[in-house]
Amino acid sequence: MADYTVVPVAGVPDQAAEVGMDPDHFEIRFMREPLGLRNFAVTFERFGGSWKPPKGHPHTRGHRHTVQEEVYFLVSGGAQGNFDGEVIDIEPWTAVRVGPETVRSFRAAGQEDAVFVTIAAPQAGLDDVEFVWDYWVD
Repeated sequence: MADYTVVPVAGVPDQAAEVGMDPDHFEIRFMREPLGLRNFAVTFERFGGSWKPPKGHPHTRGHRHTVQEEVYFLVSGGAQGNFDGEVIDIEPWTAVRVGPETVRSFRAAGQEDAVFVTIAAPQAGLDDVEFVWDYWVD
């Protein structure tokens, strides 16, 4: 019998509030467990357009990992990424690989929401995440 899993993104709970983000301006759906992934993780992320968080807001944080590298694939909207203080513009249908030690943060650039599919390996869980508070403030 074929080994595959089909999971609609909308059927996976939004965990924005659970990870300390503003659910009015951010959406995150962790697909690893619903898909039964063993070696990597896939995450759906939506960053609200036309919104920049005020200083001290949880969305100003960045994060890095000990072992997990990530690929952020921008599906729609424009975005900006901040990598160890270097800010770049990201266009739709662009993939950005980020090494584990690099602090990273993203936001929408413009009116439209920025929608990413993020792929991470090896799957290390939330114990591998280090948050950097007030990382992206402007």
